[in-house]
Amino acid sequence: MPPARRRPSTLAPVNRRPVIVAIEEDADGDDVRVTITLDWEGRRHYGTAVGSAERSHRPRVAAEAALEAVERVGGNLQAELMAVATAEIGEARVALAQVRLGEDGEVLVGTALLADADPSLAAVRAVMAALNRRLGRVL
Repeated sequence: MPPARRRPSTLAPVNRRPVIVAIEEDADGDDVRVTITLDWEGRRHYGTAVGSAERSHRPRVAAEAALEAVERVGGNLQAELMAVATAEIGEARVALAQVRLGEDGEVLVGTALLADADPSLAAVRAVMAALNRRLGRVL
């Protein structure tokens, strides 16, 4: 039997992506400061946002901090957080993030399971899910 011939892969190369290292929430009265730390190629990038300390507002504040950290990774990347929400889909609870790239840019949506995750962490994961495939092209 002749040796098997290897066919070239038709799969696209895997994009490298920033990794969520830490989420820190620091409440001070009615406000909370959320700092997100991302790792990209061995360097740390930080994003910070301040907003209402109410539990229901914290996922949005965390998502804004994540977007700032991603912008620091990407240099000239401009993105706007349009919406963050949680929803139940069947038996799963998910966080959803809607992000616009550039002023007139593409609208992206990302999701992340809440499961046992903190809603702030799930919101950050949803932002990263919305951006990850695009980040591979711009980083």
